[in-house]
Amino acid sequence: MWLDRIVIVLLAAAAGMAILVTLGIVLSLVFETMQFFEKVPVSDFLFGLKWSPQTAIRADQVGAEGSFGILPLINGTLLISAIAMAVATPLGLTSAVYLSEYSSKSARAWIKPALEILAGIPTVVYGFFAALTLAPFIRMTGGQFGLEIASESALAAGIVMGIMIVPLISSLSDDVINAVPQSLRDASLGLGATQSETIRRVVLPAALPGISGSLLLAASRAIGETMIVLMAAGMAAKLSLNPLDAVTTITVQIVALLTGDQEFDSAKTLSAFALGLFLFVITLCINVVALGIVRKYQEHYD
Repeated sequence: MWLDRIVIVLLAAAAGMAILVTLGIVLSLVFETMQFFEKVPVSDFLFGLKWSPQTAIRADQVGAEGSFGILPLINGTLLISAIAMAVATPLGLTSAVYLSEYSSKSARAWIKPALEILAGIPTVVYGFFAALTLAPFIRMTGGQFGLEIASESALAAGIVMGIMIVPLISSLSDDVINAVPQSLRDASLGLGATQSETIRRVVLPAALPGISGSLLLAASRAIGETMIVLMAAGMAAKLSLNPLDAVTTITVQIVALLTGDQEFDSAKTLSAFALGLFLFVITLCINVVALGIVRKYQEHYD
């Protein structure tokens, strides 16, 4: 019917619009990044050890030449993300195993929604908690042991970010564990294995591809977080693996670079687009790998 054709055309137009918007975002990042690399060599950006984009903000001012090495920002991003994943992975996986294998229906009915409430809390609220509660607690506790801890630290930001992504890991892992065929569990139990042995040796190995996909998606979410890092980890760009130091991430610097009074075509401003393109490529690769793993898992059990 003509009505069905109209609906199909509208749906196709909506899908095409989404593709065009994505393409426009990518092209705008690429165009501005090319302009940035006309001012700053690619090698300095990718392999530089110092990030200090303090250039003159107007033509009639004198400013120091900026340093645009991205390695300190990558260091901070990976450090905070690693701490977040170290916190979220055991909490998310154990909660998923409990909900899918051990909990009663009544317990699951209120525990799972309670966990997912965490996903609906604005990240600025997490940032306030990290900056006003957790960071002072870490600094006070470390001081009692003679540790020198910055007022803003990667540890505080990473812990709170880990709590934030627990629902993502828990929900996705719960789904893939429940997707493991019951026949595998019955066969293991029939051979005399206990429930815990069945979970460790049968269920989790069978669900591992899907769990790996959920962890990669959670890592992508952690890498792209801004507010928690801005409020709890600071803006100090440094090469440090010490979680007690203040560090910064790519997303925080993008916000800082595009805030304030500067010329749009200056190297300082254009560097934000280079950072955005780099972050886009990294998260795209992570998401492609994660979706590929999940798709392989789903095809295996369909």
